[in-house]
Amino acid sequence: MEVAQLRLLLEVARRGSFAEVARDRDLAPSSVSRAVASVEEELGFDLFTRTTRQLSATDAGERYLRRIEPLVEELEQAAEDAAAGTRDPQGVLRVLAPVSFAQLNVVPLLPAFLERYPGLRVDLRLTDALLDLVEERIDLALRLGPLADSTYIGRRLAPMRSHVCASPAYLERHGHPATPEELAQHHCLLLDMPGFGRRWHFRDRDGASSQVDVSGSLTTSNAIALKQCALDGAGVILQGDWIVGRELRDGTLIDLFPDLEATASSFDNAIWVLRPAQTHVPAKVNVFLAYLLDAFARGAPWSS
Repeated sequence: MEVAQLRLLLEVARRGSFAEVARDRDLAPSSVSRAVASVEEELGFDLFTRTTRQLSATDAGERYLRRIEPLVEELEQAAEDAAAGTRDPQGVLRVLAPVSFAQLNVVPLLPAFLERYPGLRVDLRLTDALLDLVEERIDLALRLGPLADSTYIGRRLAPMRSHVCASPAYLERHGHPATPEELAQHHCLLLDMPGFGRRWHFRDRDGASSQVDVSGSLTTSNAIALKQCALDGAGVILQGDWIVGRELRDGTLIDLFPDLEATASSFDNAIWVLRPAQTHVPAKVNVFLAYLLDAFARGAPWSS
C-alpha cells in the first residue's frame, strides 16, 4: 500500500464521508469509494460500515487507523525532510484565516509568495470559526485577539489597536461626541462575532478605564461590510487598525478618541500565527511563516 492510499483512508475516517473527501481532492466520490474498497480487499476486513446516511469506522478499522496515523505522519515527514535539501518546498500548504482580515492583509501577499515557491500550492480557508487545526489538518492559522491557552505554537505577527471612528459626513450631521459616554446617543454599527458585545471599553494613558453600552440599527458578522457602512455615513464603528488604518490616514474615517485605547473584547489584542505542536516542522510551514514575519516586520499591510 502507498502512503497516499493510507492518507486517503485517514481523510475518509476524519470526514465520515466519501463525498466530502472527493470534493476536497477534486475527485469523483465513486473513485474514493473504489480506492477504499481496494484497500479493504487487500487487508481482508472492512474498515468502514456504510449506510445511506452514515459512514463510520468498524472496530477493526478504528484499531487499524489509530495505529497507522502516526506512521503515515512519520513517512510523509521523512520524505519531506529528505527532499528539503535537494529542492524547494513542495506540496499543499493549508492556511486558515479570518475572512475580512485575510481578504485585506493576507491575500495581497500570496502572489509574490507563490512566485518565490512555485512547488507549493496554498489552500487558503477563510472562516471566522475557531477550528481545530489538527482535526482539519491545518498547517498555519492566523488569529486575532488575545492568545488563549492552547496546545498550539504561537508567534505574534503584529500588535493590534482598535479605533472608534466615523466618516466626516456622519459627524457633520450628528456631531462629534466629546466623550465615550456620549456614544450612547449615537448610531453605532455592531460586529456580530464571538467575544464582541454591545459594551465598548476604554482606557486612558494612566490606565483608568470606562465602558459604555452602545446600540444601533445594523449588526453584521463581516468587518469589511461594517466599514463600508461607516464610510457611507451610517454610523460609528469600533474596528482594528488592520481594517481601518488606511481610511484613518486618508481622512475618510475619523478617530473619535485618538488618546484612548478602545475595545469590544480585550485590551490584550494582537495578530497571531499559530501552528500545531509537532516535533518536525515541514519546510513549507517554515518558509511561509518566515515570509509572513518578514512581510509584517517591514510594515503591516495596512500601514503602507
